Amino acid sequence: MKKLILFLTLISPILGLLFYYTSCTNQYKRLPIFGERELSSTGDTIYHTLPAFRFVNQNGDTVTDFDTEGKYIVGEYFFTTCQTICPIMTRHMATVQKAYANDEKVILLSHTVDPETDSVPVLKAYSELHEAIPGKWHFLTGEKKALYDQARYGYLISALQGDGGPEDFIHSEKLVLIDKDKRIRGFYDGTDTKDVKRLMDEIEVLKFEYGDRTK
Repeated sequence: MKKLILFLTLISPILGLLFYYTSCTNQYKRLPIFGERELSSTGDTIYHTLPAFRFVNQNGDTVTDFDTEGKYIVGEYFFTTCQTICPIMTRHMATVQKAYANDEKVILLSHTVDPETDSVPVLKAYSELHEAIPGKWHFLTGEKKALYDQARYGYLISALQGDGGPEDFIHSEKLVLIDKDKRIRGFYDGTDTKDVKRLMDEIEVLKFEYGDRTK
């Protein structure tokens, strides 16, 4: 009996650890990586990543891909005069911001699809209306072609071709989750409360994957 008690005492911590790691594996199933991929000359997989960019935010500051290094990005496209899906998406982005207000590793990028109207002062007023935290939630403008190319070939939110000209227009309800290696890890309906909750859950999955989960 003593030997049995000793055996159980020794093995219990091991079983506990196995249960813990199994539970974590099941709960935090690795998220997919979206976009085309190819093999390098060494046989490694090269994944689609968000291209380099250079835009201007609501404060008139230049924001580039270097400013997003080591960050989890939630990206979207909107315009301030939109009266349909954009107000709902913006409210949901505000919900994400609130959840991660104190987490420097999570940032929000809202790109305008109407840079002619959405000047820096207009974006500034819009960001203040929605209580955007400086440095956390960037409302971005720039050259229309660059913004649209990033939507099509970076975030992959539109399959329709276009030249970024006067007649070109993108209107998408998608929120996109980008990981710390600039890979797309999820698409979400920014007008759907449950899907936005899924987005926040999957931010936690990514943080677990990268070893910096805080919740």
